[in-house]
Formats: sequence, C-alpha cells, structure tokens
Amino acid sequence: MMQQAAPRIYCIPATQAPVVAVFRRGPSNWTHLGRWDLAGQRYEPGAWLGGRIFPRRADLSPDGQYLCYFAHKPSATWEHGEAYVAISKLPWLTALHAFGTCGTWTRGYYFTEEDRSDNVPMETLPIPYRLRSIPVVQFANERQRGWIEAEDSPARDYRDAWDQHRNARMRKPQPCGTRVLCVESVGWAGGEFGVDQAVDGLNVRYSLESNGDLDLLDDLQWADWSREGHLLVATRSGRLQMRKLRGESPEILFEADLSRLEPNPTPAPIWAQNW
Repeated sequence: MMQQAAPRIYCIPATQAPVVAVFRRGPSNWTHLGRWDLAGQRYEPGAWLGGRIFPRRADLSPDGQYLCYFAHKPSATWEHGEAYVAISKLPWLTALHAFGTCGTWTRGYYFTEEDRSDNVPMETLPIPYRLRSIPVVQFANERQRGWIEAEDSPARDYRDAWDQHRNARMRKPQPCGTRVLCVESVGWAGGEFGVDQAVDGLNVRYSLESNGDLDLLDDLQWADWSREGHLLVATRSGRLQMRKLRGESPEILFEADLSRLEPNPTPAPIWAQNW
C-alpha cells in the first residue's frame, strides 16, 4: 500500500478573537477548511472544495467570523468563473458575496475597518469591514498579525515585483514571555503550486529564540503565538497543537490530527448560508 502524503496546512488567526482559520490541502485536488477554537480547545471541521484555495491570499475577519478567500476551481460553472474571490462564514465556503478575477495572478484581499477600500466589485456589505488588496510582499498575512521583518532579513530588490527572490526573515515576540518565534523563507518550490508542503509555493523554516539560543523547529509547517503566549503549530505530520513552553519539553495542551481526513463534502448549515 502507498503511504498517504501528509497534508499541507496553513492557518490564519483572528486578531481580536481566539479563533484560527485552518486550511488543509490534500489530496492535491482538494482543500478542507476548519475552525480552531482556542478558548474551547476544539477543532471544528467545515467545508471541502474540489479545487484550490490560496491561503496566503486569504484573510480572517478580526472577530473570527468571516473568511475572504481566493479560489481556483476549474470545474466551476457559475457566473464568476473558475478564479474568484468570495466571502463566507468560517468554517464554510458558501459564498455570501463573490466576484470573478483575472486569474491566478490575483493577490487576494484582506479585511479592514478603515473607511476606504480598494475598487473591487462589491456592494456595501452587512458587516463592519471593507476589503483591500493584500500587499505584494512576503509574509503579508503575518505582518498583519504582529510579525516584523528581522534586521538581518535581506533587502528586497526593487526589480523583484513579486518579492520572490530573497529569503525574508520575520520575528514575533512571545506575548507575556521572553521567547521570540522566527520564520524565514527558504525558496520557492515548483512555481505557484509548490511541493513538499510549500504553501502557495513558499517553503519556510521556523525556529525559536530563547536566552540567546536558537532552536530549529523543523517539525513545523506553520506556527504563531496565542494571546496567552502558547505556541500554536501545524506539524509536518498533519497535527494541530497548542504547546505550553516549559523546561526542556513543551506540554501539549491541545492536539487534533488532520492527517487522515478524507474528502467529505457536505452542505453548509443554514446559519452559514446567510449574512
């Protein structure tokens, strides 16, 4: 029997709520969306899409309720075409509002509470947010969530329009703690689709800085801090974990194994089909 490949996982935490949007890709033609409830310490499985969602070009609203995602579904037959942006309720993908794009070069959009927004085809939405284009810069989602570019990060070449030709390095101090979580890009893999758990083509490496020492976290494909200072991670084996860092070995406060999930599309519940 062939061994099942571990899924690619990328997460987007809400900035004002203990909620994380979880994107899981695998098998390669399928994307799964889930909701990680940090306060309740549970994982809520949601929609399956027989297509591609670009997690680094998606965003979760500050309150953790709404998802703005960019998808590519070659079999789509609706009026918005096969490449589109949509807004849904986490953890479902039922489009409450959507519009077509020019293709997979689209950068995607993020939620903003500012009065101004980009000129996108949208009516006034019944939510307290507008949409703006995600900046063309490495780790754009992370920058919106408190990560800062490290002093030793290579400078961006002004000729690098898509910010792809450098190994950017980012840092985020631990809330209520002394450690610093670090991430760096280590190259682009296989164009926009990527290989080896690269998300949207970007290969990354995480590390943890503590008391002047740097420990590589090679078992992770995504990580961030909770507001309490716990380490939130997606392992390369396909597990979500909340780790309390103490002593030599962390205490695992929560774990959900997403590695064995199989495509199981189900209709969104009624509450997710309306604003």
